[in-house]
Order: sequence, then structure tokens, then C-alpha cells
Amino acid sequence: MAINSIIKNRAFLLFIILSAFFIANAIVAEFVGLKIFSLEKLFGMQPLNLRLFGVDGLGLNLTAGAILWPVVFIMTDIINEYYGVKAVRFLSYLAVGIIFYAFFMVYGAIGLPPNEWWQFQSGLTKDAATGVSDMHLAFNKVMGQGLWIIVGSMIAFLVGQILDVAIFHRIKSYTGEHKIWLRATGSTLISQFVDSYIVLLVAFWIGADWELTRVLAIGTVNYFYKFGMAILLTPLIYLVHFMIERFLGHEVAARMKAEAAA
Repeated sequence: MAINSIIKNRAFLLFIILSAFFIANAIVAEFVGLKIFSLEKLFGMQPLNLRLFGVDGLGLNLTAGAILWPVVFIMTDIINEYYGVKAVRFLSYLAVGIIFYAFFMVYGAIGLPPNEWWQFQSGLTKDAATGVSDMHLAFNKVMGQGLWIIVGSMIAFLVGQILDVAIFHRIKSYTGEHKIWLRATGSTLISQFVDSYIVLLVAFWIGADWELTRVLAIGTVNYFYKFGMAILLTPLIYLVHFMIERFLGHEVAARMKAEAAA
């Protein structure tokens, strides 16, 4: 097939665009996941002091990757709607493979011997208090996330994707083409519930010997956030569906959804 024919095929072009954003979001979420931020401070509020499972002092402290993972799961539902289960599974496995490849390359970069000027001078500013005294150490610290975190995140991602796809199609078998919000948001809420705990159990209960109660408490707080985001992003699902219908045309979109459901 000529390259011009491929580019002119809107269904194929849309799949490339959705796939690119799907994988890009997954990779970025992994790399920024090391940073922990306070959701309360983001909105100018005092940090909460929650108590769950006997653990005190819990607030809405989330990884930066938590911002992007709900988007990944919404895109999963969009791709599932128009391209079916096999497409989602293919992209999920591909995303995991590329993420592991990316981390392998990063660990290779960490092992490279640093240039002395870059290591000890490029990070310094006129005000030494705001400079970085050792760029090599800073680079290794930020980029070298623990192996257990990577493994836990990837296991949680794959399990979440499998659940999301299965629940999405089960709900659609009852609702048909109606109630997009129910199958998209419902499948995300359930898959994110499992995802929230698996990543912490693998990374910190197994990998770092944390107490189980602390892991469950933090996982519950994280799920509160993901639950809220899934609800807030529901209108975005309808907007994306509207844009895709206009891009593909109603007849083509309807045929694709029918084939995906089959």
C-alpha cells in the first residue's frame, strides 16, 4: 500500500495519532512519577490530616504521574470504542515494551562517566544556595527510579488495562451505543481501583518492606483522587467522541464501532 494511501485513510491516521498520545502519556507518567506533590497546596489549601487503617497524617500527596494516568485510561476507552480489544492489548504491550526500553537506555546513560565541567560547574549559579553542586548525582537521583517501582507500575498498568477493556465491553453489551459515560467512567473507576493498590503493593510492600496498613492507606488516598478525576473528565470523553465522529464521518465511525464491538 502506498504511503499516500495510508495517510489519506482517516481511520488508520486516527489510530496512529491516538496510539502516539497513548504511549507518550504512559512514558511521561513513568518518568515524572518520581516527584511527589501536594494536591492541597496546588489549590492554595492547607494539607489534610486524614487517618485511614490506623495511619495518621495522610494528605493528598500524589505522584506527578497520577495526573496523566487517568488520561491514559480514558484514551484506552476511546481506542477500545473504535478499534476493539486487540488494538488496546497491542498498544498496552507495546507501551510496556517501550517503557522498559526507555528505562534501560536511561540506566545506560546513568552509567556513563560524567564530564567534570558539567558535573561541578554547569549546575552552579551566582547564588550557590540555589545551584546544584553535583549535576551527575542529581541526574542519577532523579532519573534512576527504583526497579521495584518500575515493575509495580508496569504490572498495575497491564492488569488495569485488561480489566478496563473487559468491563468496558461487558457494560456496552448491556447499554449498546447509549450511555457512553457509564461504560467509559465505570470501567475506569474499577480498573483504577485495582491499579492504585497493585503498584504500591509491589513497589513498597514487597520491594521496600512497608507496613501493609500504610500501603493500603496511601492506595486509598490515591484512589480518591483518581475517582474524582474520572468523574471530572467524563465531559472530555463526549468531546473526543464528537471530534472523532466529525473527523471520520458518521457512517465510517458507526461501522468501526460495530466491528470493534464484535
